[in-house]
Amino acid sequence: MTFFAFSSFEAATGLPDLVGLAFVFAFGAIVGSFLNVVIYRVPNELSIVFPNSACPKCNTPIKPYDNIPVLSWLILGGKCRSCKAPISARYPAVELLTGVIFALVAWQIGFTAFLPVALIFAAVMISLIFIDAGHMILPNVITYPLFVFAILVRLIYPLVFGTGYFSDMSYFPATLMGGSPAWLVSLACAFVGALAGGGSLWLVGELWKRFRGVEAMGLGDVKMMLGVGALLGWRLTLLSIFLGAFSGAVIGIVVILRQKDKDMQAQIPFGIFLGTGSLLALLFGERLVAWYAGQFL
Repeated sequence: MTFFAFSSFEAATGLPDLVGLAFVFAFGAIVGSFLNVVIYRVPNELSIVFPNSACPKCNTPIKPYDNIPVLSWLILGGKCRSCKAPISARYPAVELLTGVIFALVAWQIGFTAFLPVALIFAAVMISLIFIDAGHMILPNVITYPLFVFAILVRLIYPLVFGTGYFSDMSYFPATLMGGSPAWLVSLACAFVGALAGGGSLWLVGELWKRFRGVEAMGLGDVKMMLGVGALLGWRLTLLSIFLGAFSGAVIGIVVILRQKDKDMQAQIPFGIFLGTGSLLALLFGERLVAWYAGQFL
């Protein structure tokens, strides 16, 4: 994946890159505060807009000065100001994690036209990871818009910014579409990526169900990877699945070994690992693919 001119914050503004990364980290922590609302309310089918955030124990609305990412939790000692009920450490953890990931994305991608897209993608992955961890679901209200968002990006960006943001446009099916408009090639690559992501998982699930008679994974994983594939392309999406499957297998073995009954059918939310693999592919995918390909040259 190549990047737009003014890829560094210093080149674009004259200020040091560290200032830009600090700004992105702070912005990410604020976004993480909103993601906490999404992670809690979406699985419970509650509005993410109204009412304002409140203590789940005493229902006292949280004041703005008690809603500063990470800092407020530390200042309050992890307790509600009104009723002193404990506040889950998950809240500052999500805020801190989102800030760190946003800074990593900016560091790897640069301050380019693609940065907003990458940050939105990262925020969606973080939401899905934590929702799947807590509820073992990947809500349609998030996965469907992710796919639509990816298709719109693949359509608009070649028209406005060129094709340099999508590495898959140097490979199949782009190589078969010489002379076609860039936006059409980009859309074709998006659909091939969606097929590689969602289609491959659906096929594996169907085969597993037919031969073993049990569900291997839910359709939420399939829908999630349709969006991932459409945005990242088939190469990085297959890498995402590989990284997710590998890490999921390792964690799964550990979980099974720690069980007393050694239940081989233990359910582990696969979306956690697919989301993590997708973030790694976004950040380091091209380097990992190049390194792997270099082992055979």
